[in-house]
Amino acid sequence: MGDFPLAALLGAAGVVAAVVGFVFGRRSGRAIEIAAQQRAKATAEDTATRILDEARRESETIRKSAAVAGREEVLQLRESLEQELRQRRGDIEREEKRVQDREAQLDRARESLEGREHEVQRRAQECIGREQATTAREQELERLVGEERRRLEQLAGLSAEQAKAELVRRLEDEAMADAASRLREIRETAKRNAEREAKKIVALAVQRVAAETTAESTVSAVSLPNDEMKGRIIGREGRNIRAFELATGVDVIIDDTPDTVVVSCFDPVRRETARLALEKLVSDGRIHPGRIEEVVVKARKEVEAAIIETGEQAAYDVGVAGLHPELVKLIGRMRWRTSYGQNILAHSKEVAWLAGMMAAELGPDVQLAKRGALLHDIGKVLTHEHEGTHVQLGVEVATKYGENPLVVNCIAAHHDDVPHESEVSVLVQAADGISGSRPGARREAFETYVKRLEGLERIAASYRGVERVFAIQAGREVRVVVTPEQVDDTRMTAMSEEIARRIESELQYPGQIKVVVIRESRAVDFAR
Repeated sequence: MGDFPLAALLGAAGVVAAVVGFVFGRRSGRAIEIAAQQRAKATAEDTATRILDEARRESETIRKSAAVAGREEVLQLRESLEQELRQRRGDIEREEKRVQDREAQLDRARESLEGREHEVQRRAQECIGREQATTAREQELERLVGEERRRLEQLAGLSAEQAKAELVRRLEDEAMADAASRLREIRETAKRNAEREAKKIVALAVQRVAAETTAESTVSAVSLPNDEMKGRIIGREGRNIRAFELATGVDVIIDDTPDTVVVSCFDPVRRETARLALEKLVSDGRIHPGRIEEVVVKARKEVEAAIIETGEQAAYDVGVAGLHPELVKLIGRMRWRTSYGQNILAHSKEVAWLAGMMAAELGPDVQLAKRGALLHDIGKVLTHEHEGTHVQLGVEVATKYGENPLVVNCIAAHHDDVPHESEVSVLVQAADGISGSRPGARREAFETYVKRLEGLERIAASYRGVERVFAIQAGREVRVVVTPEQVDDTRMTAMSEEIARRIESELQYPGQIKVVVIRESRAVDFAR
């Protein structure tokens, strides 16, 4: 060491010391790291052990809870099963009891049937014995009747068929005589009690009604200020008149009649529309196709408004309220419709007044009678638009708009198409007959009138014993003169009844027809 200087030695010592310190420093850090790892491992093991313990405790708790819940569910299932078993056992016991009762009933029924069977057999034996005895008696009676018949034939000088025919004839004559006598008594009794009151009521109703007898036709006349207006109506090459006829659907007739133009159409509403439009055009003086269309539209609106106003006024006049607006329109259209020349609106109002008066005298509902009478011909304004009779159409429209069933029956039964359901319906029919049959109310074609008279005389002349027949009073009465030798008093009454019923079934006529059978006995001699 003496060879080396001190500074070198000190430097070497410092290096060694640094190396030793570095080595010892690394060893110390490694030891610390190892110690830290050991502590973390110990902590993790403690945590894992604690988690496992907690998991074991929790699983044990869950297992115990599941066991308890399972036991409770098993107990509940056992109780429900036991309850269901008890219920089924009760049902089975009740079913067994019902079956036992049914068997007991069947046993009793079988015993009863056996007893009845024995009784039936016993009665069958008795019936067989009675039948045999009856057969023997019938044979004995036939033998006795045959002997009696032969004895009667010998005494009377008639065969059995001849005697039977004579007996039947006498019985028929006696029955007819009794029936005719009874019929006469019933009629006389009914007439004594009812005819006086009926005539009184009808007479009062007719006297209180003052109705018009005018009839409409299919043409309307429009007055012109001068004949020059005809040329303006026709227009250049006839374009104005063609435009007017096309817009209104009517025929315009321009002839030699001074200051007059005729509008012709089968539809009264269209004819009225055309008449109003033509009057407006004539008063305005401006006549050309454009103006014609404008005026026709206005006239049509005025006619529609007039229809509603007319329906409301008619309902107000007869005292009927609460009608459906569509029924009011149909009533207003009646103003422009006729039947046998009689205005339907005037006829319906007249029937309503008559029915109301008679209902007031007899006691039924006056308002109901007026309502049924006002609507009884409502179907006549629909006949050209729908299929069916005016009665069917009236019933349909009244039912559609919620009318009272008794009012609907008044419409349906006023021509005897269906039975009458109330006194109101009968009164409406009677009022309709009065309004249609009074003189001047309706016009009738001459051919139809002659055919009706010929039919009346033909029906009456077809009976045996009729000598002469006269249809008088415009077909309102038939007088039948019979031969006294062939028709007696009782047969005369029955003949009048039969003739009246045949007239009802074979002929159509307004009002009623009186059948009078006359039987005269005359003794004639000469003094010489």
